Amino acid sequence: MNKTSLPGSMTEIAITSPGGPEVLQPRTVPVPSPGPGELLVRVQAAGVNRPDVIQRLGRYPMPPGANPTPGLEIAGEVVALGYGAFGFALGDEVCGLTNGGGYAEYCLLPFGQTLPRPQNLGPIEAAAVPETFFTVWANLFRLGRGSEDESVLIHGGASGIGTTALMLCREFGLRAFATAGSEHKCAAIRELGAEAINYRVEEFAQAVLQRTDGRGVDIILDIVGGSYFERNIAALARDGRLVVIGFLGGTAAERVDLQALVLKRAVVTGSTMRARRAEEKAAIAADLRSKVWPAFTAGRCLPIIHAVFPLARAADAHRLMEAGGHIGKIVLEVRG
Repeated sequence: MNKTSLPGSMTEIAITSPGGPEVLQPRTVPVPSPGPGELLVRVQAAGVNRPDVIQRLGRYPMPPGANPTPGLEIAGEVVALGYGAFGFALGDEVCGLTNGGGYAEYCLLPFGQTLPRPQNLGPIEAAAVPETFFTVWANLFRLGRGSEDESVLIHGGASGIGTTALMLCREFGLRAFATAGSEHKCAAIRELGAEAINYRVEEFAQAVLQRTDGRGVDIILDIVGGSYFERNIAALARDGRLVVIGFLGGTAAERVDLQALVLKRAVVTGSTMRARRAEEKAAIAADLRSKVWPAFTAGRCLPIIHAVFPLARAADAHRLMEAGGHIGKIVLEVRG
């Protein structure tokens, strides 16, 4: 194993028990050593995501072998290489999708889920990329088969997932609609080139049908789940695809009109990122490097940062996320 000189211990933010933000507490633990195919990264910044909150509440089923410390995305410097971690060297500036453990001074990254930090992004911006870009690319463009000149409805358009999806729709030529619950967020959606629907003022399915002359949209990327199911089907075009990636509105749909599904030839699918095999995540990373990284270099699709907190204030970052007023990403700064 190649490595630089490392301390014996580090600080991480642990979930001491399921509960509110106050259960996020610092603790001192040994610095991990990379196994085969892993990199050890000195973390400079870590993204905060909705799955972190769900995990803290005790409602996120952990896949086997996952690190129970929260934090699904980081940016930092490679300080140690495990056997077979090809394509990287000590000192490389990287960002990547973790298997947990990002809220820490050091974190392990599988080399297939690691990407070079875009040259025009600092650590804070780069740490805001992996989780949402992996998720949107996997679900909207791979699973949902999104392509140029199609139409898409994004629920939660001002969230980290939402702003990422809207930037990628603009980049790849899809017409985008997005829902939000305030005029401030709707203005942000319009700035990203999409058509905003304030769900507190308009019924979103009716709004979509009105703006598409009754046709509906080709794809819906849904973070809400059960409570939106019937209206999502109504808003789909024939041969449309509903891709469910979240359950803010519950995991069960109270009513499912199977005839509506059949008449529209609709496809209903969905996925989570953590349950995917390493090979699948590596394929997504390769797609991002070839198709999205050039947009970063050109100054497009840059992540929107709403707020930055020091690592020790992870609980405050979670409070902000749960308050729901943010636009874009929340990031923890670990090291400058």
